Amino acid sequence: MKRLSIYIFLFATICWSTATFAQADISMATHWYNRANYNPASIVRPDYIYLFSNVQKQWVGVSGSPAVFNVQASEFIHDYHSAFGISLVSDQIGVTQAINPMLTYAYKIGRNDDWWLSLGLAAGVFSRAVDGSLFEAGDVNDDALYTNLEKITRPDANVGIEFQSKHFVLGFSSTHLFSIAKTDSVFLNTNHLYGYAIYKNTESELLNYNLGMQLVSRRGLTILEGNASVRFKHPTGLSTGPREIFDLGLTYRTSRQMSLLFGLNISNNFRVGYVYNQSFSVGYNANTTHEFMLEYRIPSQAASACHCKNVDYWYY
Repeated sequence: MKRLSIYIFLFATICWSTATFAQADISMATHWYNRANYNPASIVRPDYIYLFSNVQKQWVGVSGSPAVFNVQASEFIHDYHSAFGISLVSDQIGVTQAINPMLTYAYKIGRNDDWWLSLGLAAGVFSRAVDGSLFEAGDVNDDALYTNLEKITRPDANVGIEFQSKHFVLGFSSTHLFSIAKTDSVFLNTNHLYGYAIYKNTESELLNYNLGMQLVSRRGLTILEGNASVRFKHPTGLSTGPREIFDLGLTYRTSRQMSLLFGLNISNNFRVGYVYNQSFSVGYNANTTHEFMLEYRIPSQAASACHCKNVDYWYY
């Protein structure tokens, strides 16, 4: 009943939120910590109820620049080999407003923690509004000035697959499936394809590290992204082993953006993070972007009953 109350509260919060959205999927460097907003298969996280949120203010100093909010909650139920979650991705850019609440499901194939394959599906709605009355016109009496308020709400769905082993994470996903056959529209979001590979290593007593590559395709526009991050650990004794303390990371995209990541473990189950993004594109190189991230884990008896080999580590 307690767990059900948590999910009802979070879903109600999502449904009553007001937000805004851009035509393309959000691009946040902290997706390397949580990929659920574009691959529902990644919500398979044994042993915990997992809560995640990140906020981004893009192009600081530019009027009407995007402001992004993302929140997710999920839990893996070991008896059903399944993970259930809810998700909200929202964005604000100029006079455009939208909200994208989703329910997420993933099924885990593989009964041990050496490897597993997960299949995921997310379903919900995508809603966008364009309010022309928010335009700041030089001449308010201009007959060509667009001042109407238009809204659209459509069903939305994402699908994905992810493979995890001791050292590798491989995934592929497709977002906004109902837009595949649609032409570009100011109201609808376009279909995106994601493919990624991550190498992770947790064997050293001093640090964990990962290297990742991701390819994103959106109707002729392809972006390649590379990431490298290191998590430093502190020995806590012979019984529990080292514990992760903080991490540093670097991301670069072929869209001429670079991100510096910093994360801090407040406790075994609570992490915070900050990202500084810098664009090198002409016209935006003077405007920075900032991200903030929160991760929280609640140990769950309904999950996999502590089947993970080291529950103190944060898995990718």
